[in-house]
Amino acid sequence: MNPGQRMLPTPSPETQRYWDGCKQHELWLPYCLACQASFFYPRPFCPNCFGWEVEWRQASGRGTLYTYAIQYRPQAPGFEPPYVTAIVQLAEGPRMLTNLVEIEADPAQITCDMAVEVVFQDLDEMSLPVFRPVRA
Repeated sequence: MNPGQRMLPTPSPETQRYWDGCKQHELWLPYCLACQASFFYPRPFCPNCFGWEVEWRQASGRGTLYTYAIQYRPQAPGFEPPYVTAIVQLAEGPRMLTNLVEIEADPAQITCDMAVEVVFQDLDEMSLPVFRPVRA
């Protein structure tokens, strides 16, 4: 890794479908057939009912901002402060840790429950899902 280069996740067999979708700028979530609920993070069983009948479904990419933090100190290479870390409540139900982009890192500009949508940052061999405020 070059200095200043962002560390990238390593796909596993359980997450490969998720990362393949991100590369195509699509957000895919695991879905439990037994309890009929989407969940995140990807894993081979449902964290709600522990069922093993799981399939992948494409998500809308829409949600609301559940909570956020503005980072003023660099936490890792490739993240230039200030930047916003966030938890998004996806329209399909699960919450997702992400970054909030295309908005000033200012508490006067960011509000919990604001509508957000997924966009993708293309980095080397993969694309990362991040969220931005829905444009009116």
